[in-house]
Amino acid sequence: MLTPPNGRRKGILERIAYRVMKERGFLPDFSGAAFNELEKIQQVDGGVESPGKDLRHLLWASIDNDDSLDLDQLTVAETLPDKTVKILVAVADVDALVKKNSAIDEHARQNTTSVYTAGKTFPMLPEKLSTDLTSLNYQEDRPAMVIEMAINEVGKIQSPDIYRALVRNHAKLAYNSVAAWLEGKGPIPEAVAIAPGLVENLRIQDRVAQQLKALRHEHGALDLQTLEARPIFAGDEIQDLRAEERNRAKEIIDDFMIAANGVTARFLHGKKVPSLRRMVRSPKRWGRIVEIAAQHNSPLPSEPDSKALASFLAAQKAADPLRFPDLSLSVIKLLGPGEYVVERPEEAVPGHFGLAVKDYTHSTAPNRRFPDLITQRILKAALDGSPMSYSQDELAELARHCTEKEDDANKVERLVAKSAAAMLLSSRIGDPFDAICTGAADKGTWVRIFHPPIEGRLIYGYQGVDVGNRLKVQLIHTDVEKGYIDFQKIHLGL
Repeated sequence: MLTPPNGRRKGILERIAYRVMKERGFLPDFSGAAFNELEKIQQVDGGVESPGKDLRHLLWASIDNDDSLDLDQLTVAETLPDKTVKILVAVADVDALVKKNSAIDEHARQNTTSVYTAGKTFPMLPEKLSTDLTSLNYQEDRPAMVIEMAINEVGKIQSPDIYRALVRNHAKLAYNSVAAWLEGKGPIPEAVAIAPGLVENLRIQDRVAQQLKALRHEHGALDLQTLEARPIFAGDEIQDLRAEERNRAKEIIDDFMIAANGVTARFLHGKKVPSLRRMVRSPKRWGRIVEIAAQHNSPLPSEPDSKALASFLAAQKAADPLRFPDLSLSVIKLLGPGEYVVERPEEAVPGHFGLAVKDYTHSTAPNRRFPDLITQRILKAALDGSPMSYSQDELAELARHCTEKEDDANKVERLVAKSAAAMLLSSRIGDPFDAICTGAADKGTWVRIFHPPIEGRLIYGYQGVDVGNRLKVQLIHTDVEKGYIDFQKIHLGL
C-alpha cells in the first residue's frame, strides 16, 4: 500500500491533476499570449456586439451548483393568453469577447472543455472571462443568445425563435436549495423570496420542465440515475465522498437545455448550414442489455429499442428505487459514449439514442465547452447572413478532436477521483465491500463498491463476472499517485 506522506492532502491531488492533464495532452495553464489578450479585453456593454432586444426587465435567474461561478444560462417563463407557456433560455455570448483564432481561443480549441478534478478545476477560458466578463452574473448586464419556445400543456414545443438580446440576472440560485423548496423539503431560498414574482415563475418553470420530460419519455428517453460522488474536504483534508443526486431544480435546467439544443439544431438545419451535432448511436452491446433485463424478468426486443428500454427502466425504478442507480450505471456503460459529428445541409445524422431526440446539438454552455462556442459562432453567422466561421472540413476535424478530448477529460477526472478515493480508502486494506460490476473487457474488469461509492479494478476472481453482476469484494491495494484501487472477489462458502 502506498500512502501519501502528508495524509489526505488536496495539494497532492492538485499535483496529480497537473501531471495527468499533461499526459492526456491538455494545456493546464494559459499562455503568456493569452494573458496579454486578457489584459486588453473589456466588458461588452450592449454596443455593437449585442444587437437585438433589451430583455433586462424579464425575471431572469440562474440555477447551478452551489459553488459555480461560470454561469452559462439564465431561464424565465411567461404565461401566454392561450395558456401555453413561453420559455426563454439566455446563453452567454462568449463569442462577443473570445474571437476565433485568438490565443485564448486556441487554448480553448486545444482543451475543448473545462476539466473538473478533485484537486483543481482547469477552466477552458481564463477565469476573468468565464466567471466574470462572459458569465451571466447576478445584477450584471450581459449580451446573450436567446432561445425562445412556447410549450403547450403536453410538452410540445411551438413557435421557436432565436435572437440576440441584452439580459440581466436577477437571482443567482443553487440546485439543492431550490429543489428542497420545490419538493416541499425546505424553505423558500432567500434569493427567490426577495425577487418579486420569482416564486410563481419558478413554479411555472418546474411544471413545464416536467411536461417536457414526460413527453420525451413517451418517445423513449431513458431515465437514468447514477451515483456521482464529489470529494468533501475539511480545509485541505479529504473527509468523505458524497453522492450527488438528481432533483427537481436540476431537471428544470436539464429539460430546458435539451429543448433549447433541439431548437438550435433544427434552426441551423433550416438555414441549410453545416453544424456540429451531439449523438449517441444505437448501443453495440444491446445483447448484454437484453440479458440484464431478462434477469429482471423483463424481455426486450432483439434489436435496439429505446422505448422498450425506457419502459423497462421506469418499471425497475418504481420497483426498486434504492438499487436503480446500480442498474442505470450498467446500462450507461453498455450504451457507449456520445460523440460529435457534422451535419451537412444535404445529409441527416443519427439522433441521440438516450434522449430519444433526432435533432440535438451542444449550444448552451459556451464558457465550459468548445463545441458550444463553435455552435454559437455558426448560429450568429446564420442569423446575420454572414460567411460561416468554419468550413465543413474544419468542422469534421473539430468534431473528431472534441470527441477525443471529451474522452480524455473524462479519464482525467476519473483518474484524479480515483486518487482521491485511494486516499480515503488507504486505511481500509482488507475490508470487505458489496459491489457491482461496471465494466468487463479484455483490458480488465471493474467494480464499484456502494459505501463509499468508489470504483476499482477486480484483480482476482474476475472470471465469469460481467457488467451488472453483484458480488462481494475485498480491498487489497491502493496507490494514490496512480489512482489504483484493487479488489479481489470473495468466494462465499455454502
